[in-house]
Amino acid sequence: MQFLINIDVDNLERAVAFYRDAFGLRPGRSFGDAGMEMLGGDAPLYLLAKEAGSTTAGGRQRDYRRHWTPVHLDMVVDDVEAAVERAIAAGAKLEGEIRVDSWGAVAGLSDPFGHGFCLLEFRGRGYDEICS
Repeated sequence: MQFLINIDVDNLERAVAFYRDAFGLRPGRSFGDAGMEMLGGDAPLYLLAKEAGSTTAGGRQRDYRRHWTPVHLDMVVDDVEAAVERAIAAGAKLEGEIRVDSWGAVAGLSDPFGHGFCLLEFRGRGYDEICS
């Protein structure tokens, strides 16, 4: 099975710049005005141009203010503090303090399109520190 990550955005050019500058992803295939494939992670990320107010598959209207969903992206980084600085410089918003736990550190942020994501830095044995 292959997973693809799709992110709706209301400004494709701005989204490409954000995901390039914040995470070092690079443009892959272009779908014209409809979207852009971004490469450089474990799975391709597709930025899909969808106007604010347009209807989703579930019949809701898209809204790019900060929103919450139980599904979000986690990006594993080598240095969480440096990754947070880079993401903020690219337009992300830090939504609290960097938290440190037995497995590592996590920072919760949102992108310029209202999507939440976390930056994780594994330390020691990573998640194995809390698995039995």
